[in-house]
Amino acid sequence: MKLILVRHGESLWNRENRFTGWTDVDLTQKGVNEAKRCGRLLSKYDITFDITYTSYLRRAIKTAFYISEAATRLWTPVVKAWQLNERHYGALQGLNKEETIAEYGVEKVKEWRRSYNTRPPLVDIDDKRYPIYDNMYAGIPEKFIPRGESLKDTSERFLPYYKSIIEAELQKGQNVLIAAHGNSLRSLIMYLENLSQEAVVSREIPTGTPLIYDLAGDMTVIKSYTLSNKKQ
Repeated sequence: MKLILVRHGESLWNRENRFTGWTDVDLTQKGVNEAKRCGRLLSKYDITFDITYTSYLRRAIKTAFYISEAATRLWTPVVKAWQLNERHYGALQGLNKEETIAEYGVEKVKEWRRSYNTRPPLVDIDDKRYPIYDNMYAGIPEKFIPRGESLKDTSERFLPYYKSIIEAELQKGQNVLIAAHGNSLRSLIMYLENLSQEAVVSREIPTGTPLIYDLAGDMTVIKSYTLSNKKQ
C-alpha cells in the first residue's frame, strides 16, 4: 500500500510570513500551481490513490482538489477531518514571524515554533481566534477545541485518527492521499519513521511536494521517497 503525504500549497499567510494555525486562509496562485504540479507528478509516476483525507481548512481542501483534478482522480472520495488541522498557534496566529522575533527574541519564538512540548501563548476565551466561535467546529465537543497547541498536542489528536480511521483503509489495500499541514504531517512522520522529538521539530516539509511511503501489511514502512515538484 502507498501512503501519500502532501503539505498544502503556498497559502496567503505563508507568503506574508505569518503564523497561520487554524486560521482559514486561501492558497496563493503559486500554491494552486504547486498542487496541480503535484497531481501531474503522481500521474507521471503512475502513483494512484483511492481515497483522500484532508483537514477542515480550505488551503488543504483546495490542495487535495487540485491534486485530484490534475491526476484525473476527482471521482475518488474525500474525507475532511478537523483532527488533521494544522497546529493551533494560539495568540501568535496572524502575527508576522519577523515582527514577533523582534518583540520576543529569537530564542523564545524558536521555542514556541520548534519545541515539541511547549505551547505558544494561548488565545483568550473571548478572542475570535478561539475556534469555539467558528461554525466550522460547532459539532465538536468544547474540550477538544484548542486555544493553542504544542506539536505534542497536535500529535495527540492526529495519531489516534490515523490509527483508527486511515490505517483501516490502508489495511484494505487502498492507497491513501493525505493533504494536510506542516505540523500535523510532522506528527505522522514522527510516528512512521520513529523519529525523536529533537529530530521531528527540525524536519522541513516543503509545500505541494508528495512524500510517498510504501507500507507492509503490518503498516511498517518498507521505503519512503519524495517526488520532485519542479516544472512538471
